[in-house]
Amino acid sequence: MKKLLPVLLLLLAMVPAWAQLESETFIARYGTLDNAWYHISARKKATVAFLGGSITNMEGWRGKVGDYLTRTYPATAFTLLNAGMPSLGSLPHAFRLQQDVLDKGPVDLLFVEAAVNDKVNGTPAAVQRRALEGIIRHALATNPHMNIVLMAFVDEDKMADYRAGKVPAEVALHEELAQRYHLPFINLAREVTARIDAGEFTWKEDFKDLHPSPFGQEVYFNTIRQLLDSAFKKPAPRKALAATLPPATDPFNYAAGHYVDVHTANRLQGFAVDESWKPSDNVHTRPGFVNVPMLVSGTTEASMELPFTGRTIGVALLSGPDAGVLRYSIDGKAEQQIDTRTQWSRSLYLPWYLVLGDELATGTHTLKITTTPGSACRIVHFLVNR
Repeated sequence: MKKLLPVLLLLLAMVPAWAQLESETFIARYGTLDNAWYHISARKKATVAFLGGSITNMEGWRGKVGDYLTRTYPATAFTLLNAGMPSLGSLPHAFRLQQDVLDKGPVDLLFVEAAVNDKVNGTPAAVQRRALEGIIRHALATNPHMNIVLMAFVDEDKMADYRAGKVPAEVALHEELAQRYHLPFINLAREVTARIDAGEFTWKEDFKDLHPSPFGQEVYFNTIRQLLDSAFKKPAPRKALAATLPPATDPFNYAAGHYVDVHTANRLQGFAVDESWKPSDNVHTRPGFVNVPMLVSGTTEASMELPFTGRTIGVALLSGPDAGVLRYSIDGKAEQQIDTRTQWSRSLYLPWYLVLGDELATGTHTLKITTTPGSACRIVHFLVNR
């Protein structure tokens, strides 16, 4: 017993003081991380990418995971790709995946989170499904050997849903698709709610916000580490195995989503490309959405057209203090309107992604956008899904 005591004390020291519930409770192992483990243990070279919003981009769980990997497997050369961008959820992720992740080179392990921003941004349920399923299918079609981990982070609305006996819609979708595509899923929304309700810590004093405090980031990391530790205990596989994609749950998913350059727009009247746009006022911007080319109008009525080939068309624009209503039509059909202003527009040039046409016929189409007097339009990317 005396010989075992130091070992027991060491094990106890590794368990956070707040932890009463088991982290494993909140992990659904619908799939393995065998391919990532093969690259880490056998090839000694692995690329890990983190696709998400501000909770991914900020210093916290992402950095802790990177430190854990490099410290635990010092013989492996890791490339850690931060593809976190504040305010962005599944819709932006689906169309920026190619540029911001896949074009960087083969990825062996991809972490994906979108549940918080999908709720905050009011992303429609059908768009969430098409986007999240599109991310999974696009990633695996590009590299069938990639392992993907889906995660759902917490916000106060999700806590309220759980306490009312409901599973938050965004969380349910993440888990449904994880199960269908045989991916591990970590339900951190349910975990934080359960731990608070068990009296382990509080939201106000400890976790503090949907952008977690350092304490909250440790809660997230502890469960992610549990997934990785358990997945990497087994002997290394002899080779990586290719994933087989099942039929899609939505045939209009955004698996071929990509950006189209603003320079491809034509028939510009009152629009022009600013090759390195930045604000002339003191309103804040987001990294990646300033000092880049944008198709910009003034505040008088302006119009432009875009020929494109695909079944979905949209725009990524900046919704700032002078944002307003856009009129648009596809293939000369009835004109529609959309208000591009958000609750954050007065204080932020917010990257705002909008689907303007979906379930279009296969082939070539033309989008026409017209601004309304008094409002400006700044398009950073066109969104096309072939």
